[in-house]
Amino acid sequence: MRRKKKVIDDGIARATERRGIVIVLTGNGKGKSSSGFGMVARALGHDMRIAVVQFIKGAYATGEEAFFQRFPENVDFNVMGDGFTWDTQDRDKDIATVRRAWNKALSFLGDSDVDLVLLDELNIVLQLGYLPTEEVLKALETRPPMQHVVITGRGAPDPLIEAADTVTEMRDIKHAYRQGVMAQKGVEL
Repeated sequence: MRRKKKVIDDGIARATERRGIVIVLTGNGKGKSSSGFGMVARALGHDMRIAVVQFIKGAYATGEEAFFQRFPENVDFNVMGDGFTWDTQDRDKDIATVRRAWNKALSFLGDSDVDLVLLDELNIVLQLGYLPTEEVLKALETRPPMQHVVITGRGAPDPLIEAADTVTEMRDIKHAYRQGVMAQKGVEL
């Protein structure tokens, strides 16, 4: 334990830089959005100002939306999708919807009063080619220096992974859905 403590203490001593970070949560496993919303709750606990833009989602109400709408002074919550792309079946409409959501996201990424921006399901948008990855990377590079950005969704593109400060891949081992269990309030919704 003494050796471990020294390694940890040395790592903490080397971590002296203060700046906003980009976090990418990706992979096929459950928990990407849940982790992102956990960071929103943590930031809210520190009285930070938060902006949420949900891409894709929007066809049904979620618990996170219902909860975070209770804090309008701190959380600007924007559900901007038309539903999952396999439901909409209209690529042109999906791209137009994504563009509206991205323009909203850009307003937050340019606002130094916003401490944390959650771009929920943006990785799917990038994977499907609905928005150029280069455009997102440019916005991340030019955002306010202390602003944190959390990006969720399956299929994060390699350039985004390279640009991020922290990347976590959720791995699917087992899921109740494949056993015939429907999405549950408080767990998936």
